[in-house]
Amino acid sequence: MKWLKPVVAALLLCAAFGSQAAPDLSQVTLVLGDQARNLRSLVEAAGVMKDAPYQYRWANFQGAAPLFEAQRAGAVDTSYAGDLPVLMAASGGVPLKIIATNVGDGGSNGLIVPADSPIHSVKDLVGKEVVVSSARGSISQHLLYQALQEADVQRDAVPVRFVLPTDASAAFNSGQISAWATFDPYLGIAEQHGARLLRDGKGLTTALSFVTATQSSLDDPLKRAAIADFTHRLAQARAWALAHPQEYNQVYAQLTRLQPADAGKITARISHGIRAVTPDDIGQVQKVSDLFSALHILPNKVDVQAITDTRVFADGGPH
Repeated sequence: MKWLKPVVAALLLCAAFGSQAAPDLSQVTLVLGDQARNLRSLVEAAGVMKDAPYQYRWANFQGAAPLFEAQRAGAVDTSYAGDLPVLMAASGGVPLKIIATNVGDGGSNGLIVPADSPIHSVKDLVGKEVVVSSARGSISQHLLYQALQEADVQRDAVPVRFVLPTDASAAFNSGQISAWATFDPYLGIAEQHGARLLRDGKGLTTALSFVTATQSSLDDPLKRAAIADFTHRLAQARAWALAHPQEYNQVYAQLTRLQPADAGKITARISHGIRAVTPDDIGQVQKVSDLFSALHILPNKVDVQAITDTRVFADGGPH
């Protein structure tokens, strides 16, 4: 009876520390999974982790696929990715729970071509190979399929190849890729170098991404408490970044080694805030799950409600 685990964990916390006392998290170390230093730049710019009552370290990955492999192995306690990669991971058996929602910007995911490309619309992609980053079941694959549907182009009329974003970026810059579906910061960097946007995700995809936690970490009462605290610090950091865009951009530029002017376009569309998961979020992502199950991209159907734990964020508020 898996549903008993969180209940038992909560009872253990109460029994060990009392209903009023906060647990001692000084011996806890969290490994925080990140993509392209997105969360790390946010947290360091806002300074929200300076007084964290637990230890932590970052594990950075170039895309969702390798991040979720680390989560599968239990090498990270938390991860952060778009809706479809989370579904792909859960469908493939990665033991995770969605614990918080990042409200993204559809402009941070785009379908691009070189500046001098003869391709000027999504319809022109017929017969042309599109490289998708980073792997099957990515947010960029979702964007591509939605863009093709919008343009009334059959999916099987456009060959697709999956390439991790750093490799795809090098190939795109050297003229080896005719069309690329990718996401920030790789999208923003390519645009700074002259890439032309065919279509972004605005109005096509949910633009939702999620903080997830590894199930074994949530089963540990002390780690669960630390993760709950971390999600609220992330929400505070995102609110700070929205209120202090220049300061946030400066730290992001330093960590990603971009010029501040180049980083500005990326940080301006990185997020509209982190919050609790809502029923509407679950409903939107369930539609994505059902679509990609029907397309036989998800290996198994995913019940989004079943892989969501709304209590983690609720437990992470001020004490």
